[in-house]
Amino acid sequence: MSKKWLAALPLLVAALIFATTATGSGSSSKSGGTFKLGTASGIDSLNPYVAFNQDAYSAFEYIYPILVQYDAKLHYAPFFATSWKASNGGKTWTFKTRAHAKWSDGKPLTAADAAWTINTDVKYKNGATANVAGLVSHIKGAKAPNATTLVVNYDGRVNPSWVLGQFQQYAILPQHIWAQHLGKKGAGLKTFPNSAPIVGSGPFNLVRFKQNDIALFQRNDSYWGPKPKIDVFGLQQFSNDDAMITALKAHDLDAVESVPATTMKTLRKAGFVVQDVKGLDQTDFIINSNPKKKKHRELLNLKVKEAFDHAIDRKKIISVVYLGAAQLPSSIIPAPAGAGWHNPHLKTPTFDIALANKILDKLGYKKGPGGIRVANGKKMSYDVIIPTDVQSLPRTFQIIQADFAKIGVQLKEDALDSTAAFDKMAGSNYTYQGFDLAMWDWTALIDPDFMLSVVTCAQWGGWSDSAFCDKHYDKMYSQQQTAATPAKRRQIVWQMQAYLYQHRPYLWLANDDQVSAVSKNWAGFTNTAQGPFNELNISVLTSVHQK
Repeated sequence: MSKKWLAALPLLVAALIFATTATGSGSSSKSGGTFKLGTASGIDSLNPYVAFNQDAYSAFEYIYPILVQYDAKLHYAPFFATSWKASNGGKTWTFKTRAHAKWSDGKPLTAADAAWTINTDVKYKNGATANVAGLVSHIKGAKAPNATTLVVNYDGRVNPSWVLGQFQQYAILPQHIWAQHLGKKGAGLKTFPNSAPIVGSGPFNLVRFKQNDIALFQRNDSYWGPKPKIDVFGLQQFSNDDAMITALKAHDLDAVESVPATTMKTLRKAGFVVQDVKGLDQTDFIINSNPKKKKHRELLNLKVKEAFDHAIDRKKIISVVYLGAAQLPSSIIPAPAGAGWHNPHLKTPTFDIALANKILDKLGYKKGPGGIRVANGKKMSYDVIIPTDVQSLPRTFQIIQADFAKIGVQLKEDALDSTAAFDKMAGSNYTYQGFDLAMWDWTALIDPDFMLSVVTCAQWGGWSDSAFCDKHYDKMYSQQQTAATPAKRRQIVWQMQAYLYQHRPYLWLANDDQVSAVSKNWAGFTNTAQGPFNELNISVLTSVHQK
């Protein structure tokens, strides 16, 4: 972050606070003020059809209406919808929505906005709205018979937990804004910048945004739910952890959403409240699994993937990179997801260099000059794309690189910002021909559907970063959505995890703890498995207040 922008921040915040109080909220809250939160990730886009980073989706949770959210015990709770029920054998779902709600520009917010968003996403799910295609699976259409009633029709009976899990993530957009930007076949939905100030209807309005730098959120005094206790919060992005922690210690920040393990002790000694909980984030080693891959097709061989898996020293990664503040991973659904979704029968692959070499030897991939193996006449030498905003990856890469050299595989780092990294991986027209290997991370949700969706064929051009496409897997993905009971759905979800465990589009590296830090001058700031600034609900930043 530039020092120039940091210097200007107090003036911007002061103006926002004046605007908030000048509008006359009628609140007698003693707290007020500005809460400054630091992040090493940040918002990559304000467009829900393009955004990739978790911070973007956490922001959408605070600025757009969403039908349901999780409560403190991770049970589904009312949000924009006050109640819901299924009928017609589970094929029709009816939601009652808030009355007299408004968008931030003063226009009415009704169930018709929800129906329009759903119908639009269904219409263009194979193109412009692929990012949310999984959320509208099996939906035939939606309608709003009146301002406070939303009726969603499915093509068959759907699992209740799945329905609510999808709508817990689903941002409702203002029809009067987004309908102007459809373009040809909905293509305009992806190119619309949705610049701040955004027309939304959450507890905060996003009023200023500078990519890779800062987002400012102002309390929305016309919000239809409980009002935040603070006037403004700022999300400041940092290009490295050291600068972020320095800003926290200097009290230029009030909190940090993800604390590097190396600073936990010093922050506690400095009087900050550091909260360490088992998290939903997992770092991964991505193998391009495009069935039509043209180069280095040996990477499609499951035995090669197995050898790679045994050449990763996860215990060393957790010890050196995270100083123990992480767990051994085994599946695309991390254990902290809860509700029995994680398949406990899957075990972390062993670190066994001898076994990895034995597998590659048996495949006939002999070592050539420099000890690098040769497969199909080409050196087993690969570039590994690494996004620069995941701070743990460079050191993790070094550990993996050294061990892969011991099995005759050369790895070279290709560090790019997250947008450039994904663009290179997806390639022109989402052909996924421009990369072999990559490293990144995924932050799972409580319901498993989203994580299971990112490796479906339908997510080519959407969330897919591995190009995995398997019709048998896709069939299971659809089946878990329509399973008759929670137990049956769980059984299918476990089978899907086992299938991915065998096919290995991802080699999971570490299930890192979620560690946050906050100044002792603030109360109500709580950490969760998804962090304090999260997609679970709006409780943290509506509850935080000065002591």
